Amino acid sequence: MTVADRVRRRFAYDGREATPAAVVDAVRRDSAVLGDTAVLRMAGLVRDELIGAGPLAPLLSDPAVTDILVNDCRVWVDRGAGLERSSIRFTDSAEVRRLAQRLVAACGRRLDDGQPYADARLSDGTRLHAVLPPVATNGPHLSLRTFRQRPFRLDDLVRHGTIPAGAAEVLASVVAARLAYLVTGGTGSGKTTLLATLLGLVPPTERIVLVEDAAELRPVHPHVVALQARTANVEGAGAIGLSDLVRQALRMRPDRLVIGECRGAEIVDLLGALNTGHEGGAGTLHANAPADVPARLEALGLLGGLPRAALHAQVVAALQVVLQVRRTAEGRHLESISVLTAAGDERLATVVPAWQRDRGPGAGAPVLARLLTERGERVPAALLPERLSSPGPSSLPPARPSFPGWSS
Repeated sequence: MTVADRVRRRFAYDGREATPAAVVDAVRRDSAVLGDTAVLRMAGLVRDELIGAGPLAPLLSDPAVTDILVNDCRVWVDRGAGLERSSIRFTDSAEVRRLAQRLVAACGRRLDDGQPYADARLSDGTRLHAVLPPVATNGPHLSLRTFRQRPFRLDDLVRHGTIPAGAAEVLASVVAARLAYLVTGGTGSGKTTLLATLLGLVPPTERIVLVEDAAELRPVHPHVVALQARTANVEGAGAIGLSDLVRQALRMRPDRLVIGECRGAEIVDLLGALNTGHEGGAGTLHANAPADVPARLEALGLLGGLPRAALHAQVVAALQVVLQVRRTAEGRHLESISVLTAAGDERLATVVPAWQRDRGPGAGAPVLARLLTERGERVPAALLPERLSSPGPSSLPPARPSFPGWSS
């Protein structure tokens, strides 16, 4: 029997809480021959086994790690440049199952043979998803998306090459002009991080109301109100969805209404809100490319019962800008800044690039420049056509690896 097993049994018999001091005391009693340094080190390991992430604790404390994936006994990590095998390995599937059940139970959720999958959020903000057999055919699987307490500022992302300096000026102007925008991209591309960074540019005199499925946005701003959706309990009751929270948020005097991730019928409520005087709203949306955004919005609008023509009319009236981020082998980068316009006889929403990372100003640059000018903002140099023929100091800096800790 290991030290952790003996200490666990002692806490179970005594009915005590496994506080750090209590764990140190229990380890000292169990291993009287150890010195103070060894006792503290052993107590940390035992506490990870009792109430922490066990063998995964060192990875969760690594600031470079964004994702931890456990495939049965094998562990994979992502430090911003793709998945790589970790030297950490579980002894057997039973150990992975115990860890998954303990972590999920600590979050007040259920994970067993009757409910073999669960979504949860750890106390430090880390997102956890667990799947057990028989749903997982080759052993338990854990997926953890780490949460970093340190927020990024726009100059941080510029300094590390994630956003070119010229594009950063455009983003700041979009926020200052109170244009409504969507941050789009694939899973893990950095949508949430970019959105949180831009919300930090909102003037401190304005009130930001966040609506999220899982609380992830932590903007550097003095006046933020966060609302989080709630899943149903074991009896299947008590669920509170994003659509309900959007309606509540509208009664809270928001200067900026933000939906962390648009994935369902709540898009109808967001568009309705942005069409009734709530300027400067924002959200994130999964999309492989900017051109796919209207189709994604159309699909979500149909879930909310909004006809196609009405949906496109609301999109064009409510949203102005689309920011596409992409994850590549070199890291996560802002790929393009586009505008939403109405095109064709049916006046359908169309995305037109205003700035692209590898091309500079695009066909939508005059439209975005006009929107900024109408709202009293200076047109950034990155939107001016002269940049195409002036390779001097104002040209975009070369792309460098993005922040390793930048995750969606």
